[in-house]
Amino acid sequence: MASIKWPIRRKLSMTQTMPAVSYADTAIQMQKIVKTFKTSAGDFTALRGVDMNFLPGEFVGVTGKSGSGKSTLANMITGIDRPTSGQIKVGDTFIHNLSESRMARWRGENLGIVFQFYQLLPMLNLVENVMLPMDFAGRYAPAAREKRAMELLDMVGLANLAYKMPSAVSGGQQQAAAIARALANDPQYLIADEPTGNLDSRTAEHIFELFMQLSREGKTVIMITHDPSLADRMSRQVVISDGEIINEWVRCAFPMLTHQQMLKLTHNLESKQFEPGQTIIREGAEADALYILTRGQVEVAVKDNNGQDKVVTRLSPGEYFGEVELLEENWAIATVRTALETPVELVALKRTVIMELVHEVKGLYEAVSRVVTSRQRENAAARSKS
Repeated sequence: MASIKWPIRRKLSMTQTMPAVSYADTAIQMQKIVKTFKTSAGDFTALRGVDMNFLPGEFVGVTGKSGSGKSTLANMITGIDRPTSGQIKVGDTFIHNLSESRMARWRGENLGIVFQFYQLLPMLNLVENVMLPMDFAGRYAPAAREKRAMELLDMVGLANLAYKMPSAVSGGQQQAAAIARALANDPQYLIADEPTGNLDSRTAEHIFELFMQLSREGKTVIMITHDPSLADRMSRQVVISDGEIINEWVRCAFPMLTHQQMLKLTHNLESKQFEPGQTIIREGAEADALYILTRGQVEVAVKDNNGQDKVVTRLSPGEYFGEVELLEENWAIATVRTALETPVELVALKRTVIMELVHEVKGLYEAVSRVVTSRQRENAAARSKS
């Protein structure tokens, strides 16, 4: 069988370039969050050292299989539950340190929470349900609360049903009213746990568009969902597996893998940094890793027929490269160096890890072969030009 090299370049499939998550203006910071529940069968750890940041104005989808830890993550952010260890900072507040009474007040003033099953109070009509958070937080004057509640109900298309009881409207209308209630105190953060899971497709799309608009207005929106197709439309997707966060670059680079396989790669990632103009891989040298570019740009160059370097392409965040020989030899077929403008950050996977992946995942070898053939033709064409 002919030897095959990893493709020189492949663009990751992402809705947007994924943001860095260490900015000073981070809206929500979760650091080393562990959550362990005591059960009759023993301790169960739902979150295992989660580090996750959310930025202002982001619309983030949190996905994962049932039992992966999605709702527990949401409950950490909302303060409905407390971490066993670790810290959570929302805005300027370390919420895990708040007493129950202070937590309740903070939540009412800063968070909007949308539950999967609405949780409207059945003895109050829709407008009264929306007014309730305002009554509790005291942010709006009593005389102004009904007017604001009506404006919010109008925004979600329910102004004509404002004085109906929850039992008199459809499930989709109850969910829309629950969203209006979540927005009552104009919170900066909106957490929605499976808000479209029990809705028809038309109503679900309307609610999704509303969340998108709130994000565009600068609110941080986090939506727990079982539907990856919805998460793909958001500004960022976070995937949880067995209480751990799958690396976002791994998820986008290898969408054909199971969550368990992605998590295995996440555990084997090594972060690397290079200065402007520094060589990462030199043509002809031994290469033993696959690199995913996460910040900055790199140039890929090959020797032409005159022995001169010829730049084939520039790669940006979300693209990977690596010169990894999958079967026999392990020699780089091109030089990869950082561009002169800015430093470069990468995550790397060792050759042994990639080899295990190729043998484990059916069809991956053939997929790599097809892409490699195309890239080798690109390199050959570049070499032939003097």
